Amino acid sequence: TPQLASLPESKVPKFNTNLFNDYSRYIDIKTGTLNFTGKASLHSKGINFTSGTNFNISLDQLEPLGELGKGNYGTVTKVLHKPTNVIMAMKEIRLELEESKFTQIIMELDILHKCDSPYIVDFYGAFFVEGAVYVCMEYMDGGSLDKIYSGGVEEPYLAQITQSVVKALQDLKDNHNIIHRDVKPTNILVSSSGKVKMCDFGVSGNLVASIAKTNIGCQSYMAPERIQSVNPSDAITYTTQSDIWSLGLSILEVAMGCYPYPPETYDNIFSQLSAIVEGEPPSLPPGRFSQEAIEFVSDCLHKVPRMRPTYAKLLTHPWLKKWDGQVVDMATFVKQAIEKIEL
Repeated sequence: TPQLASLPESKVPKFNTNLFNDYSRYIDIKTGTLNFTGKASLHSKGINFTSGTNFNISLDQLEPLGELGKGNYGTVTKVLHKPTNVIMAMKEIRLELEESKFTQIIMELDILHKCDSPYIVDFYGAFFVEGAVYVCMEYMDGGSLDKIYSGGVEEPYLAQITQSVVKALQDLKDNHNIIHRDVKPTNILVSSSGKVKMCDFGVSGNLVASIAKTNIGCQSYMAPERIQSVNPSDAITYTTQSDIWSLGLSILEVAMGCYPYPPETYDNIFSQLSAIVEGEPPSLPPGRFSQEAIEFVSDCLHKVPRMRPTYAKLLTHPWLKKWDGQVVDMATFVKQAIEKIEL
């Protein structure tokens, strides 16, 4: 087994062997493998999908270059894959012995390896070692949109970002029958080559079972109908329309450079959620943005889910049509944004 030399001892998860017995259908302690029947098997040297696709990658091939971020699940590290000289983002997911956590892990791995899309981060492989799953993905040097939207984003770039995100969401839905469920600026990544891609599919839901029994993800990006269906017995079907609300809110946030329902203006999270459900949806300010942009956001933020456009409709919206085909230098925009952060 490769040594976790790059990780402090405290970060290496240790498990009670008795607890493992309950999850023996997933974890084979003798061989050190993590098995998802009918889907994939992970070990210290990579991952084998039952479809026949194998990715060979291991910890000893990776040189840590610095931390990119921290989540509830673990850390994301910038790494160099020494055999290929490719820089990657390595996401550590510490195993928790809960059924839902195993489901989330295989869901993300399944989506990443199936989705060959220019609008979704590339997948380089995954491995399982010392009680944690490590997922290696494309490194996007601009980071997530929330890092670079300070002061707001001008309309040409906003349109380009929006088009890429809509195409990513449409690709997930049309080609893989998947809804993202966690659309927000932190899950939209950019690179200095001008690419815009979506990531983080740990809470995505397959549309075959699209009843939202629990509300996952950051509540403040939830559509009004999701907030109202917090009661697990309230079987409101989760559809792509809820992601379209989150998309509208994200575009607005990126355009303005701040979250549209600022927490400091509400006494608590409940009054904030009540403003989303009861209040008028926020909108782009006229003058600074074109009428088409204002209408696009307002269409996404319609309180009635069925009144929100489909992805296909959004892609033919006059706002995106207006910018489609025009040369928008996203690469320079991202490079300048990175420079500002580094100052």
